[in-house]
Amino acid sequence: MSKSTKSQAKKEQQGDKIWAIFALVSGIGAAKITNKVLSSGWKASTGRKPPANPADPDVRLVEAVLWSAATGATIAIARMFAQRRAANYYVKSVGRLPKQLEKDES
Repeated sequence: MSKSTKSQAKKEQQGDKIWAIFALVSGIGAAKITNKVLSSGWKASTGRKPPANPADPDVRLVEAVLWSAATGATIAIARMFAQRRAANYYVKSVGRLPKQLEKDES
């Protein structure tokens, strides 16, 4: 392997590590913001705080299910959008998708 090929491989490896950190941070940020928005909406619509732990038997089952479904789906969608934006930024910066997002060969 030539020096330039090794150097390119090392740069790509560093880029993929940066991507992993960027994706993690954007996902966590999206989850936190979404959780705050959902909590505010829950309180505004029900007049109560959302369940802190939906698995708690003292929480009504319907509330536990609704809160779990709302937070799970909404946070997953927010994380996906945040990571897609991060991927677009990565492509503009590096010129390719991170290895974790490249298409699988079938």
